[in-house]
Amino acid sequence: MEKMTGKENRPAPQPLTGWRRAMFRMPILFYRWKLGWLLGKRFLLLNHVGRKSGKARQAVLEVAHYDPKTNQYTVAAGFGPQSHWYRNLQKTPDVTIQVGRRKMSMVAELLSPEQSGQAMMRYAQQHPTAAKNLMKMLGYNPQSEEEYRQIGQESIPFVTFHPK
Repeated sequence: MEKMTGKENRPAPQPLTGWRRAMFRMPILFYRWKLGWLLGKRFLLLNHVGRKSGKARQAVLEVAHYDPKTNQYTVAAGFGPQSHWYRNLQKTPDVTIQVGRRKMSMVAELLSPEQSGQAMMRYAQQHPTAAKNLMKMLGYNPQSEEEYRQIGQESIPFVTFHPK
């Protein structure tokens, strides 16, 4: 397999359509049916506001890191800064999240490229199989922590949710 690390080598992300979009949106139904607890602490439901429409929007995101001391959750915009939810947070960072049955008011902090690189490295260290699968799905094949850091810094921004 060809080694793909930087965004210059990566194929452009394809918009999710059809069954792939339905599969990615399916976890939202778990939360609507009051079954979000089945997804455990590794996922959260993000309730945010559309930047153009002003309407309520939702996305289920994988938790890359949780800090129990500060009650902060960090997630990755795996499809890059063009992800709708990520762009919505740029305009309106006040959100609510739900982890399991717990709902919380939070403020989103968009991490800098350097912070995102560090977050990607930590994610790869803490969840090596999930990180490898995510990278494969996105068209990357990092072979070292430094390559994970570079991908996070250049292509995959991270967000930390802080309690209000």
